[in-house]
Amino acid sequence: MNISSALLLEYESKLKIEASRQGRPLAVVDEFLDSLAAVSSRRQTYFLLRPFLRDPGDDFIIELAVAARADFIVTHNIRDFAEAAEYGIGVIRPQEFLRLVENES
Repeated sequence: MNISSALLLEYESKLKIEASRQGRPLAVVDEFLDSLAAVSSRRQTYFLLRPFLRDPGDDFIIELAVAARADFIVTHNIRDFAEAAEYGIGVIRPQEFLRLVENES
């Protein structure tokens, strides 16, 4: 699993909005993100591939995947990452990824 500062900030923003909406303590989000960062490979991107995707707000994810030489981007948002194939990166849904991991173990 690969992570960047930009992706952590994106997760923090989305998760804290949802935690607030559900009336949950924001500290839970901080603890989760700390755990996620601890088990992930931290990557820095030194190049910009922008604009590249139909949603420019997602370009940093392609940059992270390229920098990490990732095989896949795992997302429910398949359509918005179709261009990842130009870099040899597959785009799959979480359930497909879990099946792949299960079959390899």
